[in-house]
Amino acid sequence: MSEADRSDTTSFPAVLTWRAPDVPRMESVRVQLSGNRIKAYGRVVAAATAAHPAFSASYDLVTDELGGTKRLSLTVTMAERERQLSVARDEENMWLVQDHSGQTSRSAYEGALDVDVVFSPFFNALPIRRLGIMPGSGESVTVPVVYLRVPDLSVDVAHISYSATDTGIDLHSPVADTTVTADANGFILDYPGLAERI
Repeated sequence: MSEADRSDTTSFPAVLTWRAPDVPRMESVRVQLSGNRIKAYGRVVAAATAAHPAFSASYDLVTDELGGTKRLSLTVTMAERERQLSVARDEENMWLVQDHSGQTSRSAYEGALDVDVVFSPFFNALPIRRLGIMPGSGESVTVPVVYLRVPDLSVDVAHISYSATDTGIDLHSPVADTTVTADANGFILDYPGLAERI
């Protein structure tokens, strides 16, 4: 099935699945859409590599009616431990982050409305959908995101650039400089070097 066929035939709720091209890692997520609102429950599963130990990262995401992240719960499981992290954005666009030890911090994260999780192609859909960055649209933006690294669960602000071209979306992030393709709903089909939807 071609990418064009896949983008036109996805109905929601849907389960989207990606596979990494050269390492043993997969992601699968159940996505429900209601206008721009997204509810998603997914999991990234990775075998041990030279870069990280084996881990599983499960997440539960809810956005607001404009597509900005409302809350995200993330649980990372490794052989020796399980840790949880939750982030939530309030009405003043401040983020409350509760880490695995129960410590809570509050930050604006430079006005971020989206979260991004390392190793996950799913989370790129949040700014792509919210801002309407579709191939051929000519849109070009740089957005701050609440950037979550797994498996260590560190939280920081990062800036990700998206530029729509006729062939895809040029993406520049702390870990990549590439051109991704997305379906008609804004969900990644191919993120070279990270994962391809199957």
